[in-house]
Amino acid sequence: MHTLEPIIAKLPFFEGLDPQYVELLAGCATNVVFKADTFLFREGDEAKQFFVIREGGISIEIFVPGQGHVTIQSVDEGDVVGWSWLFPPYRWMFTGRVIVPVRAIALDGECLRKKCEEDPRLGYEFFKRFS
Repeated sequence: MHTLEPIIAKLPFFEGLDPQYVELLAGCATNVVFKADTFLFREGDEAKQFFVIREGGISIEIFVPGQGHVTIQSVDEGDVVGWSWLFPPYRWMFTGRVIVPVRAIALDGECLRKKCEEDPRLGYEFFKRFS
């Protein structure tokens, strides 16, 4: 059986994280794949997770009346995308559109919030990385 722990431990965002926490995070993680011209998330939808991009690229877009969707950022290998799961009301503020096929690790926001509340040290470490 393959676990995500070795993959998570090698991602720059989690570099140096205590192995016990890598194990906890793996319990909230899923390996995901998205085809080009599909969406990781859409503005206004419920934000249930965040993504660490392992391969590929996405554009972060916002809807501008009279102009449609406008790209405000490009995200690619090694980048983390998605903060909306951290803050109520847990809704995406942007749209994430796949430009180049993406392989990523998706981490469940509710699972992570629970683990961080149960272990304040993990919570502090994790939120330092986001800030």
